Amino acid sequence: MAQAIGPQRLIGDIGGTNARFALLDQAGVIGRTRVVACDDFSTIEAAIAAYLAQESVPAPQEAALAVASPITGDAVSMTNHPWSFSIAGLRDRLGLARLLVVNDFAANALAVPRLKAEERSAIGGGAPIAGQPIGVIGPGTGLGVSGLVPTPSGWIAISGEGGHATMPPADHRESEVLEHMRRRFDHVSAERVLSGPGLVNLYNTLAEIESVPAAPFTPAQIADRQIGESDPLAREALELFCAMLGTVAGDLALTLGARGGIYIAGGIVPRLGASFAASRFRERFEAKGRFRPYLASIPTYVVTHPIPAMLGLAALLDGDAAEKTSTGEMR
Repeated sequence: MAQAIGPQRLIGDIGGTNARFALLDQAGVIGRTRVVACDDFSTIEAAIAAYLAQESVPAPQEAALAVASPITGDAVSMTNHPWSFSIAGLRDRLGLARLLVVNDFAANALAVPRLKAEERSAIGGGAPIAGQPIGVIGPGTGLGVSGLVPTPSGWIAISGEGGHATMPPADHRESEVLEHMRRRFDHVSAERVLSGPGLVNLYNTLAEIESVPAAPFTPAQIADRQIGESDPLAREALELFCAMLGTVAGDLALTLGARGGIYIAGGIVPRLGASFAASRFRERFEAKGRFRPYLASIPTYVVTHPIPAMLGLAALLDGDAAEKTSTGEMR
């Protein structure tokens, strides 16, 4: 059993599938990280209590949580999981003096200035320009989108829901796929294709178009290179995924003027490795007509840090961004 230690600050990255918890000591060191399945607990409070019990630590006085949900007030309802909670109520039940709750991709954005060179991998060319906006996007259970905007007092992280913007087609095949998907969904957002469930949507739609039975693949199986070698529709689904992510990432770069770079986080792309670098992502990222040279100058990176949101939460609790980022803060 772990020995009790001194006062710690709790940090947690709460996604639609997994919740990751860790402790932040007074020196800013992140440790004792654990990953739990959200479905194993009926509430977020139960998941946190189980983590603290496993670690045998004194009750923390401060906590910061990154949640895959819009944070617009005290009431939080997760987009891709049934958990919901009151920030003030959770703070009181956990006995916290201070609780910060932020959108998960705002936390991922705040992590970027703290990333080490070896915690990111460049895809394509371009070079970052210091002091310019930065975009962050990441497919996982859903599609997170955020960014960093520079101000005289530091970075502001954008807490938006860009993953739910309408997915545009870039060629005839994508038009065909999205047209078929519109028969099933009232709105085909970027998240409907650029996420774990989105990979399955792409594969099933291709099978429907080709009038062949769809295998019961999981997102991980569709992304598996060996399965792609034997199943052409799985291979095409992954190719479409990477290309369409390039389209959306390029749109984000144009929208933000993100000459500081675009960072790709989330649970899917970092696992693709060399196959992502060899995909049409970067080609599609730059395919913006007259603005191709503009996009070609912007670097794109895959974030390889295992839990970047934790770095962003540490920045919040350390005071680097607490007053400059949209949070649900309860003291």
